[in-house]
Amino acid sequence: MSKSISLVLGSGGARGYAHIGVIKALEEAGYDIKGVAGCSMGAMIGGFYAAGKLDVFEQWARSLTYLECLKLVDISLLSDGAIRGDKVFKILDDMLEGVEIQNLSIPYTAVATDLTNQKEVWFNSGPVERAIRASCAIPSLILPVVMDNRVLVDGGVLNPLPIAASVSVHADAIFAVDLSAEVPMPGGKVEQSESEIASKKEEKNEWFSNFAQKAISIFDRKDKPTEEALDANLGKLGVMYEMFETMQASLTQYKIAGYRPDLLVKIPSHSATIYEFYRADEQIELGYMIAQRALEAYERGEANTYGQL
Repeated sequence: MSKSISLVLGSGGARGYAHIGVIKALEEAGYDIKGVAGCSMGAMIGGFYAAGKLDVFEQWARSLTYLECLKLVDISLLSDGAIRGDKVFKILDDMLEGVEIQNLSIPYTAVATDLTNQKEVWFNSGPVERAIRASCAIPSLILPVVMDNRVLVDGGVLNPLPIAASVSVHADAIFAVDLSAEVPMPGGKVEQSESEIASKKEEKNEWFSNFAQKAISIFDRKDKPTEEALDANLGKLGVMYEMFETMQASLTQYKIAGYRPDLLVKIPSHSATIYEFYRADEQIELGYMIAQRALEAYERGEANTYGQL
């Protein structure tokens, strides 16, 4: 069986840490990744892998705590976007050392969305950090990237699983990782209990509340908005986040139907919320575990039945 693959990494916020575990499982099984295409968090992990610096990123990601994630949040005017992202992307650029896509050892494509012309943009050259930043700019949550008279936002707006971007890679098979799969956690129940759902909502409300308090604290006294105004804006952001997640999950199914990969690794959509970037350890382990199971089935010549009842 061929071990030469083109890898497609989907979007899904903090669930994207699972991509690291998937790559670990692929390498352990002897697969040769000839090229990688990614969207949003998939573009980030794919970019670090192609640059040969995934271990550096993993070490940093595993070190992040809940409070450290909050400290990295830099507030902009809430009407334009909640997070500028300058702090995070400065750290990422330092780790990448300014490497450019055309100088990577394997083909790499990051997918963003051009709002000005309403189409996908595939980054195949230029700084890796800039491509990642454009691909990760979630509308209403992270400020867009303005480049060449275009407004670029998260590739998940049009293509959360960019399988088509990997077709040109000279490999024998295409493997894709879906972060929005409606499948149960390994060894768990198909559905979450009411208490688990309530707990997740409470945790989400706590995060947005802390986010609001941080926003209030950084404004000058004369410009400080009321807590009620911030809560209203952050409530809207929460709704936008839910809408974006729902839209991505639906679009992913269309992309899979149009360009069916040879192997689809399915990460449960409820394994983490989009902003839980302090949960790297468990998401990496989850990706590794699910990928191992999927690869075992693939190598037996069977379909990956994980999550199918």
